[in-house]
This record gives sequence, structure tokens and C-alpha cells, in this order.
Amino acid sequence: MKKTLLTLCMALVATFGAQAQKFALIDMEYIMSNIPAYEQANEQLNQTSKKWQAEVEVIENEAKTLYKNYQDEAAFLSNDQKKEREQAIVNKEKEASELKRKYFAPQGELYKKRIALLEPIQNEIYNAVKGIAQAKNFQLILDRASDNGIIFASPTIDISNEVLTKLGYSIR
Repeated sequence: MKKTLLTLCMALVATFGAQAQKFALIDMEYIMSNIPAYEQANEQLNQTSKKWQAEVEVIENEAKTLYKNYQDEAAFLSNDQKKEREQAIVNKEKEASELKRKYFAPQGELYKKRIALLEPIQNEIYNAVKGIAQAKNFQLILDRASDNGIIFASPTIDISNEVLTKLGYSIR
């Protein structure tokens, strides 16, 4: 009797443990490429980056001009004038470096702007994916765009179009 009860318990545990896990795939690159707000945000980031890079280049060119002029005139300058010009060159290079760091450092202005523009879109996508996962009882949803470990996946488990539909976007 004890042995039969133990065998029955083991069979029940094995049955419930062997239930198939439900999972799906999404392609974030595909989803984002179909969201106009994402494309606009990317374009805005590119324009801002180009503008800031141009600002940095102007200051770098000013430093190069100061250096070239210094080299051309060094023979005619007194020691005090040389030190003064050298300091001006160093200051201009430092200004360019600080501006570059301000805009393009890992926690710089471009990073902050990227977060401000893209995070709301990413949160919207996350909430749509989460809603689909809860409605269809998915335990796991992988992003095929960022996971290089996926060699093959059946197109039937890709829910990218469903995510876009839930977000209110038509599929191209």
C-alpha cells in the first residue's frame, strides 16, 4: 500500500513537472523599425549628435589653428609670449575635450537624450509583450534580434506582429 501510494505520488509529480513550457520569440529590431516614433527619435538623436560633433570640431580646429600660428611665429616670440600662446593652445584643447566628454561620455548628454526619447517607446513595447505573455500564459519570451544563441526558430512562435498589432501599428 505504501509502495503504491509512493509510486502514485511520483507519477503525479512527474506529470505536473513534465508540462510543456510555453515560450515565444520577438524581433525587437523588426518591431522598432515598424514604429514611426522610434524612427523619429533615432533621426532626432542623429541630428543632435551631428550638431554636437560639429561644435566639438570647431573648437578642435581653433586649437589646430592656434598651434599652426604658434609654430609659424615661434621664432619671433619672447619666452613669455610663447608660454602665453602654449597656454592658449592647451586651454582650447581642454575646452574641446571637456565638450566632447559632456556630450558623448557614457553618461553624457547624448546618453541622457537617448534615454529620454527611447525609454517611453521601449516601455510601451515591454508592456505590450508582457500583456501578450500573460494572456497566452507564456513563461518565456526571447528577443531573437539580441540573442545570437538562437540558430533556428519556427516562425510560428514569433509574436512580433502580434506585439505591433497590440501597440496599434499596422504591419508593413
